[in-house]
Amino acid sequence: MFEETLARLRTHHKNVQRYRQLLETSLTDFEREYIGKRLSEEQTAIDVLSVSAQTEAPSRSATNLSDGNPQASCAAGAAKYLAI
Repeated sequence: MFEETLARLRTHHKNVQRYRQLLETSLTDFEREYIGKRLSEEQTAIDVLSVSAQTEAPSRSATNLSDGNPQASCAAGAAKYLAI
């Protein structure tokens, strides 16, 4: 479940990047408003999922940190995908 949440975070992050790039192009007011709303919705989804990821993350004590598991720290994993 944690991996699925991280995948969703990546998808929303990519959508945010795409919408920001679109906002840098020549758009009508209607298009700019629509994209602004979608951007806000994507950011809200990221916020909700990041809270969910923190509750789903494997605990540090339950994870063998010597095996290089990137999911050892939810905060680090979520921050990687939320750095916008």
